[in-house]
Amino acid sequence: MDPLVKPMKLTTIRGGTDDRDRLLAEWLPAVVRWCSHLGGPGVDGEDAAHDVLIIALRRIDHLYDEAHTSAWLFGITRRVLAQHRRRAWVRRWVPGLTIDTPDPSRGPASLVSMNETSERVRAVLDQLPLAERQVLLLCLVEERSDREVAEMLDIPHGTVKSRMRRARARFLEVGARAGLVGEDT
Repeated sequence: MDPLVKPMKLTTIRGGTDDRDRLLAEWLPAVVRWCSHLGGPGVDGEDAAHDVLIIALRRIDHLYDEAHTSAWLFGITRRVLAQHRRRAWVRRWVPGLTIDTPDPSRGPASLVSMNETSERVRAVLDQLPLAERQVLLLCLVEERSDREVAEMLDIPHGTVKSRMRRARARFLEVGARAGLVGEDT
């Protein structure tokens, strides 16, 4: 670290047990949603969320400004999901490897049964490019402002708006082909 740059230190972020518990309580649902929506085919969202939170809990003492927690966690999520997607690709193409499929009769996923519409929405989302899917998820599902999304993804504000416009148009196009949305929507 550059000795001239002094990181902002918050007294509340020290990596203690209370901070770890608070991080889990506040961010677990969001991280699971991000991983489930952005993981893509062959990626177990809950497994990826587990990996994200393990990394976050180990590195919580590196978080200097609590206001940037969402961007910090989303950055970790993006890197973990990229790793999980690479593993899923290898399992798909390397002969002899079996794909790890979660047992649907166990765990939190069994508590929430998805209906047919949510399955079709997920299938349409999986067909969107990752950059557009990220913006769509953060703006529409997470209900974050476009400025906050720009900060989280470390891209210009205008790029968020253009990706959002393309993502909506592509979602409507793919959704119409899948019978999810009407042609006149």
